Amino acid sequence: MLTSCKLPQQDEEEDGERRTNVRQTGEKMKTLMVFDFDHTVIDDNSDTWVIRCLPGQTLPDSVKNSYRKGHWTEFMGQVMNYIGEQQISPERVRSVMETIPFTAGMTDLLTFISEHKSTIDCIVISDSNTMFIEWILHASGFKAAVDQVFTNPARFNELGHMEVRGHHSHDCDRCPVNLCKRKVLEVYLSEQSDGGVEYERVFYAGDGGNDLCPTSCLRGRDVVMPRKGYTLEKLLARLEQREDNASLRAKVVAWSSGTDILEELKASMQS
Repeated sequence: MLTSCKLPQQDEEEDGERRTNVRQTGEKMKTLMVFDFDHTVIDDNSDTWVIRCLPGQTLPDSVKNSYRKGHWTEFMGQVMNYIGEQQISPERVRSVMETIPFTAGMTDLLTFISEHKSTIDCIVISDSNTMFIEWILHASGFKAAVDQVFTNPARFNELGHMEVRGHHSHDCDRCPVNLCKRKVLEVYLSEQSDGGVEYERVFYAGDGGNDLCPTSCLRGRDVVMPRKGYTLEKLLARLEQREDNASLRAKVVAWSSGTDILEELKASMQS
């Protein structure tokens, strides 16, 4: 059963006290920028983009039909195994992945984050995999903008086939079996707090259905940013219309490009 990480009243009060103490000492609290990856940072799905490395750029029905709902990562294991069986080298896979386009305005946003690392922490929570994200960020020169990536571990085995494992196990009945983004964000915020890092504001930018769950971790002063025209925007709109929408406390600001997110981020930092 899904359990919300919504802060109880006492925790909200303690959080407010910490913010007051920080301001009294003259310190500047950080901002946390949380990104989904596919159709957010990049303007496509990395898991389907990889099929372009195949000569015919398509999968056989035997692989396509192996997909089970809620088991996408397991399916991607089948896809990458098939790609390996076609003698597609790791170097070829990487070269194809490095051509995936970034979403409009996203490079400007990541550049801004890179230039303000003293005040902005940035993490990626994605259902892609470590190798795809690492390759794409490294090739674009934006690896330094991202402090941590939480995704499915991947590696090439002795046969040269990529193997992908689930990120973790969890008990959330709303999320895929391999990844609950709420749990990831909840643990990250807790560990940061234990290390003395408190965030003035958290921004969460995403597009998909699996980006809804982590919004329950956001506070009233945080911002959830769904991509316009995508699933997350529709789910949040439905949630806002419900009378029992207590799990959604964050401000909702839809975006079409990274420029929209950048403007909201800049305005927040200047307030």
